[in-house]
Amino acid sequence: MPSITNAPQSLADDQSRRMRRYLLQMGFRVVCFLGAYVASGWLRWTLVAFAVVIPYVAVLLVNAGRDKVEYDTSAVAPAQPRELPPARDGAVVVEHVDVDPAPGHEEG
Repeated sequence: MPSITNAPQSLADDQSRRMRRYLLQMGFRVVCFLGAYVASGWLRWTLVAFAVVIPYVAVLLVNAGRDKVEYDTSAVAPAQPRELPPARDGAVVVEHVDVDPAPGHEEG
């Protein structure tokens, strides 16, 4: 999508996006703990391992910095002008018209 600026995303938008991402990952961590409580065997230990590792990974991903979003700032090519249809039979074609100045703005 063309953009009229190459300014980065606003700080408030960036912070809210990063907070949503972190909360989603912490929600997945809660699901892992609940699953580990219900599961048994190797699945339980896998879920516990995920629940232990997720906070570290989440902090790294969230604090990795602002996303470098690139927008297309190239100029939009104007549409080519269309040709006027040919004059109808009997029509008068005027090549040049002098326009009088607006009333009250007489040149003197």
